[in-house]
This record gives sequence, structure tokens and C-alpha cells, in this order.
Amino acid sequence: MKALEKSHPEAGLWMVQAPVPEIGPDEVLIKVRKTGICGTDIHIWNWDDWASATVPTPMITGHEFAGEIVEIGRDVTGLSIGQRCSGEGHLIGTDSRQSRAGKFHLDPGTRGIGVNEQGAFAQYLRLPAFNVVPLPASIPDEIGAILDPLGNAVHTALSFDLLGEDVLITGAGPIGIMAAAVARHAGARNVVITDINPDRLKLAEHVVPTVRAVDVRNEALEDVIHELGMKEGFDVGLEMSGNQVALDQMVESLVMGGKIALLGIPPGKSPVDWSRIVFKAITIKGVYGREMFETWYKMIAMLENGLDVSRVITHEFAVDQFRDGFEAMLSGRSGKVVLNWA
Repeated sequence: MKALEKSHPEAGLWMVQAPVPEIGPDEVLIKVRKTGICGTDIHIWNWDDWASATVPTPMITGHEFAGEIVEIGRDVTGLSIGQRCSGEGHLIGTDSRQSRAGKFHLDPGTRGIGVNEQGAFAQYLRLPAFNVVPLPASIPDEIGAILDPLGNAVHTALSFDLLGEDVLITGAGPIGIMAAAVARHAGARNVVITDINPDRLKLAEHVVPTVRAVDVRNEALEDVIHELGMKEGFDVGLEMSGNQVALDQMVESLVMGGKIALLGIPPGKSPVDWSRIVFKAITIKGVYGREMFETWYKMIAMLENGLDVSRVITHEFAVDQFRDGFEAMLSGRSGKVVLNWA
């Protein structure tokens, strides 16, 4: 089968011929139709410090996918050949306290497909049946291929009650933009998203026409708060940028007792003015991945009930043009980029 592999410990990926995976009794074989390129895949492409310390070579990368089940292990029940699906890319153990309590997303032994185990940038993917998420007919393959990052957005946005709340999102990457769409769908009153990339802010307005996009180089959040008629500031902050300045702006812009969900990952250690957080009585929650499987249930329900994130996909390439896809992602001017394996 065709596969995109990190064959060598250096920048780039390579198209290779790899054996079709053999499945075990509790696994399924999925014929991949479409995949999304993730920020993690960019780290692996660039072979930065995190990637070189984490990803063994050779490794078939990729973890955002939609496809069709073509083979089922002998102990698998509830799934059928020909069934369309996506899947949870975090592979968990069953022995930890967290897993035994049903908090699967907190299992400390979690491994990632495309990072620690052979991934989805291939014509076929082996996956535990436990991780399979069936796709309803109303969700097309290209949306199925970005459910993983949409799940990050949903997990972050739904960390706190948003009904009637004023929400600040820092970082207008694809996940931040999808979080804005989720916040609106969940009943937030005002949704403001900040960045310093005008292309990303323009995309945010295209995907979520009711969002207030703010280039913080040109506009002060204090002025936006006044413009929107808020008296004290934002109730909830969703930090998606991994930028310390953005987090500092968020803390200053929140009401007393405000809440922050952190998904963005700062590079290295960052100085934090903890006194401001303490004196403003701010609650902070770190977010990693998706809740298994409540996040998947919530986002599929929202997609079936009118949530539209389709315009966050700005590029689609045949897999043989994967270099063009990665160049689009690396440009900083794209939304989600999808590779077609059909």
C-alpha cells in the first residue's frame, strides 16, 4: 500500500510502499479515504525538538482520517464491513486508575497513532475496534477526516457552560476557529477571536460570520469589550495559541471569577503572573485530546443539528500532491488541509 512515512530523522515525509497491516482479534482494518494534516504532522515534518525526541523512525504518520471498514477481527462485535468511520487516535491501556474509572482520555499510558504507532497516512489503517467511531451518512468524508481536531475544539469549548456567556478565543488557527463555531452553536452571547495573522482572522469571519475577529496589533480588547456592551469583561476564555502574550491579555480581559480552558501549548517554559490569576479568582483547565467518547458524541450530535465547520477546509489535494498540502499548511494562510486517498 501507499503510505507517507517519516523514513529518516530529518525534515520531510516520504511516499513509500508498505505492507498492509495485519489485524488482531479485537481490531479492524480501515480503507482510508481522506486524511487531514494536523499541527502535530507539521512538527513531525519539520523534525523539531519535540518530534525528534518523540517519534521513532521509520513511522507512518497521520491521525486524522475517514474511511471504510474492510476487515473485522474475530472478536469484534457491533461493527460491519463496508461501514464508514473515523476513529479516536489515542490508544489507551486498561490498567490505570483513570481507565478503570472510565476516564479513558486521562490514561497516562496513552499512545498516539501516527506518533507512537503506525498511522493513518496510508491506504489502510489498523485500529482497535474500541477506537472506531461510526460516521452517519450526513457527515461527508472530508468532515469525518477533521473530527479529531474538531474534537479538540469541542472538548475545549464545552469545558464550561457557554449559554449566554461572553467568550474570548485567543488563536485563530483551525481549532480556534472551530471552537468559535462551537461556542456560537452552544449559545454564547458574544464570541471574540484574536490573532495577529490577518488571513486567519479573515477565515474566522468566513467560517463563523457572527464572530468578532480582532487583530490585537491594531485593536485593543478593552475597546472591543466596550463596543460589545460588556460591563466587566469576558466570562470564558479558550486559549488556543500557545502564546504567553495572548494568555496575559486573556487574564486581563476576564471578569472576576472567569474561567479559562487551555489547549494551546507554549514553546518551553513561560513566565506567568500567578498573582493576577489568584486575585481574579480565575479557574484554569488544561485540555488534552478528546473525552472518550463523550466529545465524539457531542460533536456528531452538533454536526447533525446544524453545526457547520465545512468552510474551515481551505485546500484538498490528491495524496500524490502531499508536498503541496504541507506547503499550504506551512504557509500560515490555510485552514484545514485534506489529502484524498481515493
